[in-house]
Amino acid sequence: MNDKRDASGLLFYASLFFSRLADQILLFLVPLVVFETTGSVAWSGIAFTLETLPRYLAFPVCGVLCDRVSPLKLLRISQLYRALVCIAGVIAFQWVGGVGWLIALSAVCGVLTTQGLMAREVMLPQIFRQHRFEKVLAHAQLADQLGTVLGPLLASLLLRWMPWPMVAGATAVLFLIADGAVTWWQRRDAVTLAPPEAAPGHWVEPIRTALSQVLHLPGLKQVIALAAGVNLVIGVTLATSAAMVTGLLQRSAGDYAVLQTAGAIATVIILLFIARTVLSLRTLGLVSYTVMLAGGLLTGLAPNFWIYTAGFLLVIGFDKMFNVYIRSLRQKLIPPKDLGKTTGVIVMFNNLSQPLAGMLVGVFAGVMEGRGVILGLVGVMGVIGGVVAWVGRGENREGAGA
Repeated sequence: MNDKRDASGLLFYASLFFSRLADQILLFLVPLVVFETTGSVAWSGIAFTLETLPRYLAFPVCGVLCDRVSPLKLLRISQLYRALVCIAGVIAFQWVGGVGWLIALSAVCGVLTTQGLMAREVMLPQIFRQHRFEKVLAHAQLADQLGTVLGPLLASLLLRWMPWPMVAGATAVLFLIADGAVTWWQRRDAVTLAPPEAAPGHWVEPIRTALSQVLHLPGLKQVIALAAGVNLVIGVTLATSAAMVTGLLQRSAGDYAVLQTAGAIATVIILLFIARTVLSLRTLGLVSYTVMLAGGLLTGLAPNFWIYTAGFLLVIGFDKMFNVYIRSLRQKLIPPKDLGKTTGVIVMFNNLSQPLAGMLVGVFAGVMEGRGVILGLVGVMGVIGGVVAWVGRGENREGAGA
């Protein structure tokens, strides 16, 4: 029986892997194809904003949906519709032309990716009740990271053999494989999920509750500010990396793919280190924030590809350590009964700074070049960290005086 359950679990994780693999291919394609088509760092940044903004805005709505609709149904819809959107985008490109279709299909797929992500979060504790949840999360994150590692590499290989519309079509096949794995898992392991609770009142009521928590829970605004600062640097790094590597540093698209893959590998190494080492929350937060600041400075000042790579790996790798810190802190600050809806709103606020960074690249890259925008946003991250640290010291002194 356990062997059967383990095999079924592998199918579920395989679905996560193929879904992430396809999603990463689309994320890789957009800034690279836009930069190669336009030769503009600014347009590459704007494309990144248009691609990522919808997926972050969708978090609160997708969180509410998971309370009202079967998460398994939402997961199936997410995967099937992403395949259909990719196919529709390729057909539209063949009919009308223009790189805008790639941005559009990636943006719509991003919203559906958010829906699938939230649905899986709700399902995991229910379908693996017999396992320790930390182990379940580790397996899920491993499948996710494997997709993240292999996505840019596979995209680069495919681009050598075929134009981007065919690569986008290939992602549709990967989404269908992901859905097939879920269907097979469902038939092998008849897991009964808790029925969605009938939520009283208007559907915006949970979002109102979440916003109230954000405004009034002690410490939560500082957590959001820190995460927003980190995501400014993550956003500007991702939005400019294609232009920096293939443009200013004059490397190939293959080198860009290797850089993306190395970043994903760095995250795996950092996660393994955290899993095997006992560190305090304060240490996790301080180390990750400081190292990411240093990495951002390196990417902005780098005179060559190798120094840029070092900075890129520090930013992307230690972002996972910061994620562990911020998620653990949220668990302590938010009441359990409000964790889901409040987390959805917080994740939206935290990540809106990523597309904002892309927008700032689009607006200012023509004046300052990519380097100037990177260094400016790294400076903003440093100011945010300093202000939060100063506020925290003031609150500690007040608490000691009381």
